Amino acid sequence: MRKLIPLLALLMFGASCKKDKRQSITLTYPETATVDTVDTYFGTEVPDPFRWLEDDMSDETAEWVGRQNEVTFNYLNEIPYREDLKNRLEKLWSYEKITSPFKEGKYTYYHKNDGLQDQYVVYRRKDGASEDEVFLDPNEFSEDGTTSLSGMYFTKDGSIMAYTISEGGSDWRKAIVMDAETKEVIGDTLVDLKFSGISWYGNDGFYYSSYEKPDGSELSAKTDQHIVYYHKLNTDQSADEIIYGKKPEEKHRYIGTYISDDQEFIFLSLSTSTSGNKLYFKSLNDDSLFKPIQESDSADTWVIDNEGPILYIVTNYEAPNQRLVKTNISYPTAENWEDVIPESENVLSVRSAGGSFFAEYMIDALSKVYQYDYEGNFIREVKLPGIGTIWGFGDKKDVKEVYFVFTNYSLPSSIYKYQIEEGSYEKYWSPEIDYNPDNYESHQVFYNSKDGTKVPMIITHKKGVEYDGKNPTILYGYGGFDISITPAFSITNVIWMEQGGIYAVPNIRGGGEYGKIWHEAGIKTKKQNVFDDFIAAAEYLIENNYTSSDYLAIRGGSNGGLLVGATMTQRPDLMKVALPAVGVLDMLRYHKFTAGAGWAYDYGTSEESQEMFEYLLGYSPVHNVNQGTSYPATLITTGDHDDRVVPAHSFKFAANLQKSHEGESPTLIRIETKAGHGAGTPVSKRIEQYADIFGFTFFNMGYDELPNQAVLKEFKE
Repeated sequence: MRKLIPLLALLMFGASCKKDKRQSITLTYPETATVDTVDTYFGTEVPDPFRWLEDDMSDETAEWVGRQNEVTFNYLNEIPYREDLKNRLEKLWSYEKITSPFKEGKYTYYHKNDGLQDQYVVYRRKDGASEDEVFLDPNEFSEDGTTSLSGMYFTKDGSIMAYTISEGGSDWRKAIVMDAETKEVIGDTLVDLKFSGISWYGNDGFYYSSYEKPDGSELSAKTDQHIVYYHKLNTDQSADEIIYGKKPEEKHRYIGTYISDDQEFIFLSLSTSTSGNKLYFKSLNDDSLFKPIQESDSADTWVIDNEGPILYIVTNYEAPNQRLVKTNISYPTAENWEDVIPESENVLSVRSAGGSFFAEYMIDALSKVYQYDYEGNFIREVKLPGIGTIWGFGDKKDVKEVYFVFTNYSLPSSIYKYQIEEGSYEKYWSPEIDYNPDNYESHQVFYNSKDGTKVPMIITHKKGVEYDGKNPTILYGYGGFDISITPAFSITNVIWMEQGGIYAVPNIRGGGEYGKIWHEAGIKTKKQNVFDDFIAAAEYLIENNYTSSDYLAIRGGSNGGLLVGATMTQRPDLMKVALPAVGVLDMLRYHKFTAGAGWAYDYGTSEESQEMFEYLLGYSPVHNVNQGTSYPATLITTGDHDDRVVPAHSFKFAANLQKSHEGESPTLIRIETKAGHGAGTPVSKRIEQYADIFGFTFFNMGYDELPNQAVLKEFKE
């Protein structure tokens, strides 16, 4: 007994020190004022005490943001290995990255980042030349790196290019036109484009889309009427011709245009939500009106190519997993469609290049690719380098070779060059990185959700990890908008996994991994299926000893932020850490903010029916924070200029958590200034964000030093 007492005392002392280390950090949350705002829905009164935080332009909100950030960063500064994580991230991130090349006119272009540049630089090489040159350097757009390149659009001959930029992460864009040969800006700069590409017709002008720009706060933006314009070069934007969308009967939330490669036709896609579209076309060689290809918006349909009057169309009309069809412009509607690649049991996506179609099938969230001719005849299966995800196989009709990218959770993205006629390919480029993929492994499991639905999940970690219930684990999810989460390498996950962490990604309902049926099983009054799938994934990891609730973090962004918010409010006991990013968190009012009304296909709205209101109120994270509940350690992240999922969602959720939470775990919000929804965020800011997120997670799992501190020690030496 005498030998045990000192050991017991030592263990108790160690536990006390660990607890004191966190308790010694004094957290005094900023006081958030409340207002007496009450909304009434179908006879039910719902208070909204933090409504004032919706005003993103007010001095009061700006002051609140500053006070919250002060508390958050004071806390983060106390994490002893925060700087170590940042330095390791910088080391890992510092490798050359390039994108697949593409041909425009006399040049081959690609994007490259030397390692830690805030934005990728566009390079090019002229046909027959031996050296590359810088074509466009977005790092020169702004001093702080927060202005990013969001798109490049060339004329058919490649001689003129319009590029769009985003300032401070905003979805609003500027379009700048330049002579591609001389690299000189030629005078046409357009402002206030939103959710728009650019479609050139010849070299004289282009089509684009936008909304009426709000006056002041983004909350005043009118996003129910997208308008298509035609801009003629060397004229003022105020003179741009309205092509579609100004009349009341033409009102649609999203209108996109694209022009056939032969410059014969313009196609018009019209949507009122993020799912389904009407599709029209017209000849560009006469004054004819737009004619329908699909007049209902009950399906997703678009033209992928044409051969003269024959249109090739990808659609999920009467084919939830999608199919490729063809039709004649003389009778283009669905009753005249002829299958080229029929629907199968697996989800199909199609790209074209060099006179072939490349059909990618998603089988349990993994890629397989087959090559077909334009009559739908099978040519060959493209044997991929491994099990994972591909991007690419799309280019112009006259190319002889096409590029694709292959990746998975443990393998960095590599680029391959495929010979279309022969069916052979070779590795074009792979990164040189301070990382050995052979040290890591992924495996796929299937688990049952609450209602018995079988759901796949891919689990990745360092080889040799023991399933002892004590592995720090991040469970990442999305579950919405028909978006498929497929295996892809991220350098940030390496930091997590080299510390012994597990990274798990379930393919939950609401996504597109099993087609339209899988998507619609997680929308509106079936949205709880999404949360149940995610909760069941966490329970599977715990029951099978991958981790335990003391070492589990849940993470997701945007719609995935909603997923995290709903999961942590429904099951606060399930995880140690919650990391909701740029989340949709106020489900009663989301549709009143900027582009939010377009998400109603997935969510429904609080105003459409009493049933829908009650359903949304039942899971809305902002409205389901309960006084006196102990919530997990929470780090909410958002950008103060996010004009897609406005930061008010995160502000109100944070204020309610801080007011209601009872427990020792911190409930903090980290607000990135001069930042938006995430796209175009400078590399330097992304490194800081991930160092804070991982540091916060490890720290609140009880680690006084990192689980594998030796990695950082080796790195320092």
